[in-house]
Amino acid sequence: MTEEGTGDRPTDTMAGPTEAVAVSEDPTAPETGAADGETIDTPDVELATDTTEPEPEAEPAAAEHEADFKQEADVEPDADVEPEPEPIRTVGRYIADALRAVGVRYAFTVPGESFLGLLDGLDEAGIRIVAARHEGAAAFMAEAHGQLTGRPAICIGTRAVGAANLAIGIHTARQDSSPMFALVGQVERRFLGREAFQEIDQAATFGGLARYAAEIRDAADTPAVVGEAIRAALGGRPGPALISIPEDILDETLPAGTPLDTARPSSPRAEPDEIRTILHFLASADRPVILAGGGVLRARTSSDLIRLAELLDVPVIAGWRRGDVISNDHPLYLGMAGFGAPTVVRERLERADALLVLGCRLSEITSFGYRVPVAGQRWALVDVEPIAPRDDLPEPFITVRSDARVFVRAAVTRLHGAVIEASVIDARRATNAADRSAWEAATAVDEGAWTGPGVHPGHTVATLRRVLPDDAIVTTDAGNFGLWVARHFRFRRPGTFLGPTSGAMGYGLPAAIAAALVHRDRAVVAIAGDGGFAMTMAELETAVREKVRLVAVVFDNERYGTIRMHQDRRGAGQGIATDLGSIDFAAIARACGARGVRVDKDDDFEPALRQALAVDRPTVIQLALDRAWVSPDQPAT
Repeated sequence: MTEEGTGDRPTDTMAGPTEAVAVSEDPTAPETGAADGETIDTPDVELATDTTEPEPEAEPAAAEHEADFKQEADVEPDADVEPEPEPIRTVGRYIADALRAVGVRYAFTVPGESFLGLLDGLDEAGIRIVAARHEGAAAFMAEAHGQLTGRPAICIGTRAVGAANLAIGIHTARQDSSPMFALVGQVERRFLGREAFQEIDQAATFGGLARYAAEIRDAADTPAVVGEAIRAALGGRPGPALISIPEDILDETLPAGTPLDTARPSSPRAEPDEIRTILHFLASADRPVILAGGGVLRARTSSDLIRLAELLDVPVIAGWRRGDVISNDHPLYLGMAGFGAPTVVRERLERADALLVLGCRLSEITSFGYRVPVAGQRWALVDVEPIAPRDDLPEPFITVRSDARVFVRAAVTRLHGAVIEASVIDARRATNAADRSAWEAATAVDEGAWTGPGVHPGHTVATLRRVLPDDAIVTTDAGNFGLWVARHFRFRRPGTFLGPTSGAMGYGLPAAIAAALVHRDRAVVAIAGDGGFAMTMAELETAVREKVRLVAVVFDNERYGTIRMHQDRRGAGQGIATDLGSIDFAAIARACGARGVRVDKDDDFEPALRQALAVDRPTVIQLALDRAWVSPDQPAT
């Protein structure tokens, strides 16, 4: 069940004069090492051009994540100690060592007899193996781990049946650009092609969902296959890589000294002229805007983006389900595009006379059905792997192939010491303030008392925002309940939101388990509808077994509400396959060893939430929801 919902281009050059925007050097600004006062070659704009790349620094707003990205320190060998001989590795151990070397610390699986040698290798390599109740949930956990930390995790399934269940998470990782390795056991090589038990051509069947897929047929091919998988998963735009491994090959040994192939290409970097062109593109516009996507979060450059936005007084709109790209309380934040966005968000994007798409794929949902950028709109694209040209996409003013962090930091460095003319800044600030006020008004929660049955979804989201700490991690499933989260929840820290841009149901709880494993000291809340939650609720036992603390908030209207909404819009077929029976989710939680609470009215939610955050085990809060609630724009009456 789902929620409805590359190539390069040559760099263009600036054509003709633009509106005058005077930018002069500020004599009081700190020195930035600009090369002989080089400036952008237009008569209207002068921007310092320090070409020195700044040293990377931790995100101030996400400093607690820093440990997640640190690799183990290299230790210089003692000259007086004889070096240990290179180990003789099995194929299973080689795969485990190679993936651990590139940052893997977790593997999520439903164990199968076809990959026991791999389980042994992973355990020996120090990779923690978490047993899930379903391979789909295991894949969601691995995807969420990659999206949250930037480091890949592994999901493992057995043969065709396990791979089929992993498929939903592989697709989600591809849509979310999350690094992940999907390892699938295969029948013994002597049985290949004979319709053996659970046999299928896994690389061909499921490989289309991944960035790379291959099957190892000979032990000697292992380093090359694993190396290519690493480069596919972690190089450029990250994503899932699938390796099919015949059962009998895992215990074969590789020659002593076989090196680990973990090389990756360096991230692409914008050229100085490209940075200069885009800065002039933004500085010379009257109503510029930056549409920032997951590439900014993956690059851990949210603080740099804020500095860039402030230096140019350019507002930021987040891509769909990337609402945590910068603090939503910042005056230059103008909302999240896509489902749940008020009309002012789309209108602001369409009215921009300079649109910078930064680390964003311009998906169907983010672009409002491929209607943004609008025809004739001036827009620029910066991405580590730019989207290919297509008929429904106006040609960009300039396309820059660059990692978001490299680009934004270089742009900020160039802007230090440059000052935009005061009249231009004043006009922009007045426009931005008006746009911000319009967005705040459009996203305000109705404070009126709700007297109908069940809870008011807007009040529930407002309570979550008021009670949760700013560093709490929120995960969402798919469904109409998510429209209220998109409309009303204010994210204040980067890396605090996990939502599948694939629209996959069942994601919320497994993603929360992965987040709680990584950050045991932080509040983690999964938000789901009854339809999506029921698809993976068996993972409550996994959460209890792994001793993680999380809260699952389930909006229960006893139907597949999103699909029923579409049925109602058609005016026919209402209720066909969309009405569901009653489930006592609170009782199921208790049966799995978690806590379970049912809430039937607004006033009872806050005390239930506070108690759930205080205990040391998972809690499910089941919220009764009147079926009349459809969306923030179609409330119950």
